Amino acid sequence: MKKKKKVVVIVGTTASGKTTLAVDLAYKFGGEIISADSRQVYKYMDIGTGKDLQEYSIKSQIANHKSEIIKIPYHLIDVAHPNTRYDMAKWLKSAKISINDILGSGRLPIVAGGTGLYAQALVDNFNLSKYGEDKKLREKLEKKEVAKLFQMLLKLDEKFAKKLNNSEKNNKRRLIRYIEIYKQGEKVKNIRPRRINKNNEYEFLIIGITYPREILRERIYKRLIERLERENMIEEVAGLHKNKKVSWKRLESFGLEYKFIAQYLRKKLNYDDMVEKLNIAIGQFAKKQITWLRRWEKQGAKIYWVKNKQEAGKICAKFFAP
Repeated sequence: MKKKKKVVVIVGTTASGKTTLAVDLAYKFGGEIISADSRQVYKYMDIGTGKDLQEYSIKSQIANHKSEIIKIPYHLIDVAHPNTRYDMAKWLKSAKISINDILGSGRLPIVAGGTGLYAQALVDNFNLSKYGEDKKLREKLEKKEVAKLFQMLLKLDEKFAKKLNNSEKNNKRRLIRYIEIYKQGEKVKNIRPRRINKNNEYEFLIIGITYPREILRERIYKRLIERLERENMIEEVAGLHKNKKVSWKRLESFGLEYKFIAQYLRKKLNYDDMVEKLNIAIGQFAKKQITWLRRWEKQGAKIYWVKNKQEAGKICAKFFAP
């Protein structure tokens, strides 16, 4: 039997330190990082998506008390303009290409990011629908509210629609995709990704990292204030609209930072209300992330939860041991 090639996957909530951990492991084990984040694929969206590109450089001690800066290579960051659509299918295809390229160079692929769906699609080898985009239909559906889209799906397939969880029911992009595929003739129930682990060519080690709720809350708020007051996140959003011609509607579709700052810039919210609402929304997002990962565990995923890089390093060492 052909031996499967090994890949490390790092998952966790926002503000949990996934990038820092990924960079540390990449440095120790000779790896390269593949971002599994649905927003970091977009150019010019740096602060709001938490790319933290400066973290991909490590100062390493060499002889004679000197040091050198080692840059950790990364993939699937800044690969699309914000006005273009980049979905899970595109990411999954590109991620597999990146994995094979990294393995081909004798290095370790480390997939890290907060989009649990992307990580699961890769590890569980989702068999995605072959149906393409219907641009005219999408343009028509984009004009409708989420509630209206869900009602449309109910009429198309009531049984399927009622099985959706709250996150899916309120996910405009996903509802549009379900309707789109149904309209093209494929039963909606068949578009749900199917897992085919036995055919997967990789062996995955999934490492999870997060913090107790109270500590995570503090980290989220601290990071938010730093991004607003020190990193000019508001200017980033304003520049996306003015200089990169990204519409307010499109900015709001990215959610969280881009949604609330776009509302602030249009004077729909004052500064304090914007900070409060955004802080709450990020906290709710973190809760959804951990809920997704726990559900994935119930579906059979083995996630090794760690508290620090030392624990993660030991688990990786055992994973690579012959």
